[in-house]
This record gives sequence, C-alpha cells and structure tokens, in this order.
Amino acid sequence: MARAVGIDLGTAHSVVSVLEGGEPTVITNAEGAISTPSVVAFTKNGEVLVGEAAKRQAVTNTDRTICSVKRHMGTGWKVRIDGTDFTPQQISAFILQKLKRDAESYLGERVTDAVITVPAYFSQAERQATKEAGQIAGLNVLRLVSEPTSAALAYGFDKDEETIMVIHFGGGTFDVSLLEIGDGVVDVKATSGDNELGGDDWDQRIVGHLVKRFTDEHGVGLAEDRTALRRLREAAQRAKVELSSTAETRIYLPYIAASAKGPLHLDERLTRDGFQQLTADLLERCKAPFHNVIKDAGVGLEEIDYVILVGGSTRMPAVIELVDELTGGKKRQRVRSDDPVAAGAALQAGVLKGEVRDVLLLDITPLSLGVETEGGIMNKIIERNTTIATKRSEIFTTTRDNQTELEIKVYEGEHKLTARNKKIATIKLTGLPPAKAGKLEIEVAFDIDANGIMHVSAKELRTGKEQRVAVTGGSALPQGNLERMVREAERCEEQERQRRNSAETRDRANQLVYAIERFIQDHHADTVPIDIKTKAEAAVGELKEALKNGDDAAVHEATENAAITAQKLRR
Repeated sequence: MARAVGIDLGTAHSVVSVLEGGEPTVITNAEGAISTPSVVAFTKNGEVLVGEAAKRQAVTNTDRTICSVKRHMGTGWKVRIDGTDFTPQQISAFILQKLKRDAESYLGERVTDAVITVPAYFSQAERQATKEAGQIAGLNVLRLVSEPTSAALAYGFDKDEETIMVIHFGGGTFDVSLLEIGDGVVDVKATSGDNELGGDDWDQRIVGHLVKRFTDEHGVGLAEDRTALRRLREAAQRAKVELSSTAETRIYLPYIAASAKGPLHLDERLTRDGFQQLTADLLERCKAPFHNVIKDAGVGLEEIDYVILVGGSTRMPAVIELVDELTGGKKRQRVRSDDPVAAGAALQAGVLKGEVRDVLLLDITPLSLGVETEGGIMNKIIERNTTIATKRSEIFTTTRDNQTELEIKVYEGEHKLTARNKKIATIKLTGLPPAKAGKLEIEVAFDIDANGIMHVSAKELRTGKEQRVAVTGGSALPQGNLERMVREAERCEEQERQRRNSAETRDRANQLVYAIERFIQDHHADTVPIDIKTKAEAAVGELKEALKNGDDAAVHEATENAAITAQKLRR
C-alpha cells in the first residue's frame, strides 16, 4: 500500500511529514533541511527550480521567481513566463511535487496520498484551489485540514481533557481556534482569522521604511527597482528574525543603487522599538480574531487551559506580549515537533489510512453560508463554526405567478446584506411548472464535506426536478484545463527526474575520473602494470570526452568501462 503523508503548504515554507511507528516524523529534504522555501523559479533555459535553489537565484532572476503564492490561492491571479500563464494552483503544485519527491526519496517508495493543511479561515475558493494544486501534483488529496486544528492534533491526540486555544501565525495568514481535546477527540469549537495578515506584512513594513530612508538620504527611489526590492525583502526578513532576540540590528546592502556620483550603499540601523512602532497597526489587527473566537465559543478566559503558539511569526516579542495581554497570561506552549502542522496532517493521514485508531477530528466551517433573498438579504443556511461534514436545507418558494425559473445566489460571509459578502455560486432551476406565487416549494440543500468544500442542490418538490453544483467560489479550473495542467506537471516532473539522473551520472563520472587519475599519480610506475595503466588512461580520456560532449548515455557507458578498468588498477 502506497504511503500517505501530511503536508504543511505554507506561505513562506512548506514541510512534509510521515508516520513512522505511529509517530509523525518530519522528512528532511534533498538539501538536508526540514522545511522547503515556498519559492518557485523558471530559469532562462526552461528549468523549474523549487525551494532553496529557487530562493538562491531570486535576486538575479526576479521577474521569473514567485514567492508567497499561497496568498493568491482562489483568485484569478496568473504569472506569465515565456508566453505561458501559470495559475496559483500550478505554482503550488511545483512545491507539492518537490515535497512528494523528497518524501519518496526518504521512504524509498511511491507516495500518492496526502493530507494538506490550509488556513482555518480559507474560503471555498481557496480550499478548492488547494485541492486542485494537489491533484496537479499527482497527489490524491485525502483531506484538507485547518492548520490550527492540525497543530492541535499533534499537540493533544494523547492528552487528557483540555480546552486549548491555538494561535497560528505564519508568513501569510493569521488564525485563532478554540478546541476541546481529550480521549483521542479534537473538537473545534470556534475559529477566526485574517488571510491577509502574516509575517510577510511585517517584512514589507521594514522594506517601506528602508526605501523611504534611502530616498530621503540619496534622492534615489528604489520602489520600482525589482532587484533592489528583492534584496530589501530578504534583508527585512533577516532583520525581523534578529530583532526577536536583540534590541537592535544593522541592515547593510552594498551597491543597492547608483547615482551620477557612483554606486550607493544602504546602511541602516533598526531598533526593536522602532520596528514595533512601524508595525503597531498590524499587531492591532490580531485582536479581532481573538475576541471573535472567545465570543463564538462562549467560553471565559478562565476556562482555557493552555495557549498553543504555532508559526514563525509567533516568536516576535510584540506578538508574545499581545498574547499574554489578551489571555491574561495563560500558560503558553509550543508543540514539541519540528513542524506541528505537518505532524498533525501526518496523524490525520494515518487515521484515514487506518494506521491510527481511536482518534476523531471534528473540524468546522469558518464562514457562514447562505442564499440571497428579497432585498439582498443574506439568509444563512449553515452558520459559521458548524461542525463538518454537515448537510442543511431550507424550503423556498417562488415570488411571482407562473414563474418558470428560479435563480439562487449562494454567498459566504457574516453580513446581513449579501452585497457585503462574497458570492460563491449561482444555481438556476428551470422548467418549473406554472403555479401561483408561493405555491411551488423548492428545497435548497447545502452539503459540506470533511474538506470544507460545499455542494449545493435545488429541488422542486412537486416534480422532483433538481439542479446540483459544486461550490468553488469561482476559482475552480475547468476539467479540461485541470487535466492539461496535470499532464504539464507530469512532463515537468519527468524533466526534473531526467535532470537529476543526468546530474548524478555526471557527478559519478567526475568522481571516477578524479579517483583514477589520483590513483595513477600516487602509485609508482612499477606498482601498476604499464598495459593496465595505458588502458586506464585511455578509459579516462574517453570518459572526459563523453562528459564534454554532454551525451548522458555515452557518459554512462564510458563510466561503466572506466569503473571496470579502475578495478583492475587496484588488484
């Protein structure tokens, strides 16, 4: 049976985990790190780079390097590379493919199934897009699980009964969830968040500050210089991390720009106090989700046993101070795991594959779902914080005599007016039998699966005429496009496999050339028969020629011949 993995598909970094002996293990990637930068780059020769390799060349290949694509999930955003448009799903799929390869290399077997985590406050469109990214990457997405819920599972699947608050603060999103855990049950009671608030925003404030300071000092603008901005963002990330442990940091970027007088260098100092002043309004935005969760869950602070902090942004001193202020100094904990979100996803994968028993995960829908009624009023059919999977229905009637069709608009959000919410689907029921207004009964049913993705049906009860739609929030890829993207991803994966094989073949060949030449050099002529030495030198010459010509098949053949000769040298 193919192995299933848990994936934390993050804004800044992504992590893959697997169950070993019933315990989640974070998988080290090909570069030897436990997390992979969520960065994708396209080189001029058509190669796709993912992770650290993409990040390293970002400054010199700015226009062809994509970061933080998670913030575009569920939108119409696209990036054009060499005349081809790539969607957020496709860019995310490259990251997922990299994680899949690393997992297969670690396990020594194929990986086909995955549980992927998403921010708790992800909409229908964002969840659908994430699922499609997994499909494009060649993964069977067993389940989408909310990030704070996944972290809570890693923390508490073996704990006694506790009420915990999980604050997940990553590079691009902020989530707060309140859960009850114990006896293998993880029950989410309420969740709230901000999908446009994360560590990236703190970085950007530093960038804006540096750009202004530089312009004021030198009269040269950097805001339109993409290469300079990339360098500034990387420097801002480092400064943010350093200010979590020091009171002041220096930001030095030589040759950041030039003027008529020559090259210009950026050299600034930033204090922690100054940084916190720059970002005070961002920190203020963290309060509303916290208060929403407390209100929706109907609990008092005294009922919360622990506050679990997850994500790199929770390490900022100002965030920790705010958490203590809001919770009244409740016990703060971090999950003992390299990545609790990925670890929890691996546990849930184990549950779904039957490898982990006596664990039940009860997640919720983060936003209310309903239909538009007369006057643009939102009629909520499923309230936010409803446990999923779930199905709810309501009966509606026609508003005009002899009405032959009915258009039902589906919305997501909390406002009473649909104009203030997000329309995510329209379902049209046609061919209704003639009848007076109010006489026909139409049952509208909302069915949310365990991934938080909804299907809507409208059924005229007298005739049984029914129409069903999958709710995608407008982000779903047409089936033909999805299949094409899967094929394209498979082609890229095959190219990557060939590139790796080629690199390994050439690396082995170069090592063999070095070993043979070193052996001949280190041993006196009288210890190596002249005929064997001559054959070895000829084999090395052929191998060097094959390496120069670039034919992998010829390199492989020449390597095998040289290896046989090398064995004779050592006899």
